[in-house]
Amino acid sequence: MSEPLHLLRTAYADLAAALSALTAEEGWQPTGCAGWTPVDLGVHLLGDARRALVALNTPADGPADTTAVDYWLAWRPPAPGDEDELWSTRVVASVQGGLGPVGRRYAETSAAVLVAAGRVDASDLVRTQGRVMTVADLLSTLAVEAAVHHLDLVAHLDRPGPAAAPLAEVRRVLEGLLGGPLPAGWDDVTAARRGTGRSPLDDSDRALLGPAVERFPLFG
Repeated sequence: MSEPLHLLRTAYADLAAALSALTAEEGWQPTGCAGWTPVDLGVHLLGDARRALVALNTPADGPADTTAVDYWLAWRPPAPGDEDELWSTRVVASVQGGLGPVGRRYAETSAAVLVAAGRVDASDLVRTQGRVMTVADLLSTLAVEAAVHHLDLVAHLDRPGPAAAPLAEVRRVLEGLLGGPLPAGWDDVTAARRGTGRSPLDDSDRALLGPAVERFPLFG
C-alpha cells in the first residue's frame, strides 16, 4: 500500500509525538473539544486506534457500502446538553494514570495499526462500525480523525499541529461532503476548523458560501 498508508503514517506519527511531548500540566489544559482535556482526548484517540486494529483484522464480503467521504455523514456535532460521550470518556480517563501512560499506549497502539495496515492491500474490504469499506478508504477516515483531533489537541497550546498532507485530506473530504470547493481564502487549518464547526463562520464566510452555509458544519 502506498499513499493511504503513507498519509496515515504521517498523521499518526505526528499526533503520537505531540501527545507524548505534553507536560503533565499541559495534560489538564483545554482542547478544541469543549469540556475535554488532552488526557480525555488521548483516551478517545486510543479508542479510535483500537477500533482501527479491529477493523484491519475484520475482512468483509463486498460490495463496499461506504466511502472515505460519506463515512462522515453520520458524524454531527453533539446537540446542546448531550454530554454522554464527555462523561463516559472522562470516567475512563480518570483511571488511566494521567497523560504519560495514555500517550505511551496511544503511541504503541497507533504503531500497531500501521503494521496491520501494511499487511493488507488497499483494495481489500474490511468492516468497521457496521459498514464495509476498502482499506484505502478506512485509512483516509483514520487520517482525517487524527488530523482534526491533532488540531484540537494544540488549540490552546504552543505546540506543532498536523502536517500538510493529512490537513489536505481533511479538506478533500470536506469538499466531497459539500459537493464543491471551500473558499479559496481558507487555508487547510481554517477549512478543517470551520468545516467541522470548531471555528464559527463570520459574515464574510457566510457571503462566500451562500446557500451552502446551511450545511455547515459538514461533520463534527
